[in-house]
Amino acid sequence: MTTLRHAATIAAKDLRSEFRTKESINSTLSFSVVILLLFSFAFDPSPDMIAEFGGGLLWMVFAFAGALIVNRSFARELPNDCIDVLVSSPASGAALFLGKAVAAFVLLFGIECVCLPVFGVFYNITWWRSIGGLLGVLALGTWALACAGTFFSALTVNLRLRELMLPMLLYPMLIPALLSVMMLTNTLLTGQAIPDDFTVWLRLLIGFNVMFTTLSVYLAETVLVR
Repeated sequence: MTTLRHAATIAAKDLRSEFRTKESINSTLSFSVVILLLFSFAFDPSPDMIAEFGGGLLWMVFAFAGALIVNRSFARELPNDCIDVLVSSPASGAALFLGKAVAAFVLLFGIECVCLPVFGVFYNITWWRSIGGLLGVLALGTWALACAGTFFSALTVNLRLRELMLPMLLYPMLIPALLSVMMLTNTLLTGQAIPDDFTVWLRLLIGFNVMFTTLSVYLAETVLVR
């Protein structure tokens, strides 16, 4: 319970800091909308195209936006050596990781929820026909991105080229999760329920989240106290 309480405190601190400055929110939301607009010009948004590529386009945008969000998770603690204060605080490494990951999840999920109606307008999609399943897949995919991104953000925070190294480490590791959410999102954007032969993608996504969350919590202390 102590770990969860410390994690909630850290998540609340990060969210208050971000909502005060809106540095990541403004840049990430603007980037996402512009990329969606450019993609709508580059591709013919026909129903057949959306059924085949819609989920891939959407999650490409979310993956790039997620890198911008998680890059700030630990980088915002660098001024005045705040990261050293956090590491030496009573909160464990697992609490620090969970708090940062939850804050990144909330920010990214909020941006995704704003981008969905924009995506629907630009690509003429009635995406709300499967809103329950779509939000569930978004939540699972967003946690995979926030969890892995926060872990690698902690790993690269002291590197000079962390803006470059973070995506290079993050995206290859996310391939199983991204493949899963793209396939599931393609189906849900057409208004269909997830077919039985697609449940393997759902199991892969859930398994990725469980495995990576467990490993990240276990290794957080080693990564942060180095």
